[in-house]
Amino acid sequence: RHGQQLIVPEIDLEGWSTSLSAEPFNAEKIIALYADHGTHEQFHAEFKTDLDLERLPSGKFDTNYLVCQLAALAMDILRLMGQRGLLGPDAPVRHAAKRRRIKTVIQELIYRAGRIIESGRRLILGLGANDRAAQAFERLNGELFAAACG
Repeated sequence: RHGQQLIVPEIDLEGWSTSLSAEPFNAEKIIALYADHGTHEQFHAEFKTDLDLERLPSGKFDTNYLVCQLAALAMDILRLMGQRGLLGPDAPVRHAAKRRRIKTVIQELIYRAGRIIESGRRLILGLGANDRAAQAFERLNGELFAAACG
């Protein structure tokens, strides 16, 4: 009538081990810190998949360390591009969000079809007059150029 009883009782036990000192951190604070671990996991997954680093290229630790350092720099630059370029009023993406995945930034701002136009002894990068991603790219390019020069 109540179903078969378990041979071994089912017990759930949750626990955390930490190296944080007990003085400033009580159990509630440690649990609150751990509650946001999913965000860390998401960034770790983006680092591996979107930057194509599922497997490191070398058996040498120094080489892999350098690759990870360069990948971290690239990820920071892409995140900055995503925050500055894909969240503005001219953002080409389909829905509002607080942040964009690295893959979305690469697809929307890096993989661009364009052409080089030579006019009046000047080279112009043509990205399409009606493309919203081109508008965001030009705005972001102008902001980065102004920051680098001024």
